[in-house]
Amino acid sequence: MDQIDSLLKRPRAYENIDGVGELNFGFMCLAFALIQWLQVNTPEHSIWNRTYVFVVWVGLMVMVMYFGSKAIKKHITFPRTGFVKYGTPGKTRSAIVAMIAAACVAAAAAAGVFFAVRAHWNPTSALPAVVGSFVAAGYALGIARTVPWKAAGWKWAVPVSILLGSIAIAALPADLTAILAPNALAITGFRAEPVGAYLLCLMLIGAMFLISGGITFWLYLRHTQAPAKEAYEPGNPDVQ
Repeated sequence: MDQIDSLLKRPRAYENIDGVGELNFGFMCLAFALIQWLQVNTPEHSIWNRTYVFVVWVGLMVMVMYFGSKAIKKHITFPRTGFVKYGTPGKTRSAIVAMIAAACVAAAAAAGVFFAVRAHWNPTSALPAVVGSFVAAGYALGIARTVPWKAAGWKWAVPVSILLGSIAIAALPADLTAILAPNALAITGFRAEPVGAYLLCLMLIGAMFLISGGITFWLYLRHTQAPAKEAYEPGNPDVQ
């Protein structure tokens, strides 16, 4: 049964064998945190609050993620461990289900924060912990559980750190988190306290994914070998 379970986990483990998936997600979180920090720290009519600037920012972010990961896969991962393609129907269905589930969770969270603010509640103490719990659970089930304990048991420290860090952010004084988003009310319609706490949580998640992805990539380079280049031999038609 352990062998069967290992075989079932292998596709998901291979998808992040070089840590590129984690690096992409961490980069995305920090990129969103940076643009949102710029928005809530500048005047309402600042260039950072223009819609087209946000669209260009997201477009550049997606291009870096797409072409960067593609280059790493093509020039580093595939030459070392090969290209593996799994059946697309199941993968497509899984991706659709994951997208729908993520959309539902995001909508529910946004609605909860909206009604909390309208009711003059203070969601600062709950928002980071809720977001951190969802991300930590997703990492534990989607990444940490797919790798053997002996090979990368340290990955379990990532969801634990995200969970504890988000709880610590939730415990911060409201006036401290408000410093990060002084213009949040004018820009977003939300008070500075929850927006500042959200930014801190997003930075924490991005940093932990970047650290984990960076370690995974470094270990991957250490434990895999680049293909040897054949020496040129005059008169040998097989070597060019």
